[in-house]
Amino acid sequence: MIALRSDLSRHSHTGSGIRRIGDLVIACALIVLTLPLMATVALVIKLDSAGPVLTREERRTRGGRRVIVFRFRTTRRSRRDAPHWPRPDQPTGIGQILHYTRIVDLPQLANVLRGEMSLVGTGAQRPDFLG
Repeated sequence: MIALRSDLSRHSHTGSGIRRIGDLVIACALIVLTLPLMATVALVIKLDSAGPVLTREERRTRGGRRVIVFRFRTTRRSRRDAPHWPRPDQPTGIGQILHYTRIVDLPQLANVLRGEMSLVGTGAQRPDFLG
């Protein structure tokens, strides 16, 4: 659905300025258009299981910069699990649908507005997966 790029520093200043304006315009439009959907998803998550509606995950850009991305919570939390490694066998009722439709990533539009990500390009990776 949306490919988010998190390393904005690799572009020329003119190109990155135009990209940033485009990101802001498109992100604002997407937020306005998807706000009813995001509110409905948040309500369903809250009613389906206890815990926060959003999760925060640390990611690293190609340049090594730390970015906290927001996502809808799609799993139940277990005391035995670390907060960033939920057990895959404990999805919420709506979790599989959110992943399949990529709705789980809509809260990352906030990262675009904050200037941490762009709408197009490669995304940031989890620090655990970087070598």
